[in-house]
Amino acid sequence: MSIIEIITLFGMMVALAALPSASVALVVTRSATFGVANGVAVTAGIILGDLIFILLAIVGLSVVADTLGSLFMVIKYLGAAYLLRLGYTLITSNGASSILVDKSVKQQNLFASFAAGLILTLGDIKAIIFYASFLPVFVNLSTVQTPDILILISIMVISLASVKILYAFSAAKIVAVASANKFDNVVRKTAGSFMLAAGGYLIFKD
Repeated sequence: MSIIEIITLFGMMVALAALPSASVALVVTRSATFGVANGVAVTAGIILGDLIFILLAIVGLSVVADTLGSLFMVIKYLGAAYLLRLGYTLITSNGASSILVDKSVKQQNLFASFAAGLILTLGDIKAIIFYASFLPVFVNLSTVQTPDILILISIMVISLASVKILYAFSAAKIVAVASANKFDNVVRKTAGSFMLAAGGYLIFKD
């Protein structure tokens, strides 16, 4: 890949990662409710999911969309159910302190955040088709070499991580300000609404 191709691909990946989406909503909500570390954990799950799709696209396994279609549908609805449950819990929970970040973040919260990011990403089976169609613009997938694969993976990881982690830190900052001004209940219900919307979007997405 040339320098121009690398810069172009990186810019496009950053732009796509920054678009409002279910993954952005999940990063923001987990970061707002459990701290930045959980937002980063969600990001790691999202990156792993995209990495799996990129590798599948590179090795020419876009047919997995047909072969394992039912499995991906199950993953999709499990992810949607999780988002809906999280949104409902946030909206119906009472007490101003529930939105405050727990400084002693439990390991299971981090794992749950990571799993949520991974499941949400894997639930979008069309991502395989997207990468299979998108990547050939920059590399020939039939003759791709190891250095090109490493470059693609690096671009994906850096672009996604930088954008999603920025969202995570921004969410935590907003919550800190809101809590200090006694607006934490509004933040919690807003975050819950985002989760319900994301869950519904995942269910009805083609």
